[in-house]
Amino acid sequence: MGAHTASAAQQAQAAAADTMHVHWWVWAATLGGLALLLLLDLVIVDRKPHEVTTGEAARWVVFYVACAIAFGIGVWIFGDAHFAVEYFTGYITEYSLSVDNLFIFMVIMSSFAVPAVHQHKVLLVGILLALVMRGAFIAVGAALINQFVWIFFIFGAFLIWTAIGMLRNKDEDEEYHENAVVKWVRKVFPVTEDYHGSKSTVRLNGKRYLTPMFVVIVAIGSADLLFAVDSIPAIFGITQDPFLVFSANAFALMGLRQLYFLLGGLVDRLVYLNVGLSVILGFIGLKLVLHALHEYHLVPEWLDINNWVSLGVIIVVLAVTTIASLAKSRRDEAAQASAGGAGAQSGNAQTGNAQSGNAQSGNAQSENAQPGNTRAENS
Repeated sequence: MGAHTASAAQQAQAAAADTMHVHWWVWAATLGGLALLLLLDLVIVDRKPHEVTTGEAARWVVFYVACAIAFGIGVWIFGDAHFAVEYFTGYITEYSLSVDNLFIFMVIMSSFAVPAVHQHKVLLVGILLALVMRGAFIAVGAALINQFVWIFFIFGAFLIWTAIGMLRNKDEDEEYHENAVVKWVRKVFPVTEDYHGSKSTVRLNGKRYLTPMFVVIVAIGSADLLFAVDSIPAIFGITQDPFLVFSANAFALMGLRQLYFLLGGLVDRLVYLNVGLSVILGFIGLKLVLHALHEYHLVPEWLDINNWVSLGVIIVVLAVTTIASLAKSRRDEAAQASAGGAGAQSGNAQTGNAQSGNAQSGNAQSENAQPGNTRAENS
């Protein structure tokens, strides 16, 4: 009994040493800063609904990435380098997982035929809802981790299983099917057939209706919540500090909207993205299992994956995945262009042969006609 109590005390002490002990006013300042960024986005971009251009999206992506980096530098200065590395590793992981989600967002937008001028608002509100729900997930996950070390085994096994599933399904075409939440909204509330500007609800013939704008926002938010099922355990494999987990998620999600407009169809060119993400999830799952084994003193001290190693592995995997994907896309495009050129040349050759054959036939007919003319002259 005494040994069990001592072990529990050691685990609690280790967990406490791996957190920043952030005061409530730091939480308040962080949430206020995030709210200010969202308000700035709303005022500048959504004040006059328009189709977001590539240049505008690029500037916003740089802005949000710069904000995330500045926050990490603040963690380094006012906290510790150890926590800053955890934050940056978690941010990069969440951002890379979010890129994979962009394809689903594109499918949802296409399925609901969302007008281009309103797509930014759909993403903004949908991701804001997802951020609130992720916050609840993070709070529950942090509470479970503080109480039960064996949760790491479950998280690790789930991530490894998810990684294997991504590898198995990497060649399958993703197609959007309305989830239970969207189906429930359609069943309970009347929904109009057409959009009514950017309105989420509209009154027709004295009756209040939801518009497709409301439904697609629910679809985006609920889809992102499903994505959180693997991304939240993944970041808990990097840091167990709730403040860092939430901050990394928040900055990754806030930059996701503009990344949607920047990448556009380029997401399809990242053909090996699922492979890279499956490697990252499997790596983090292994890291979680090793961490749990360390907590139970079942593995030697040297068998550990520190944060610098995690950051390096994730960056290398993403770099190799991106380079290999773009190289394959170029090869495929070159092969298609070559095949198209060969087909065109073959078609031209066939046309030329047909014309030559017609010319020869015409000459033969002309030659046949000449003896007849000679006989006419003789007669």
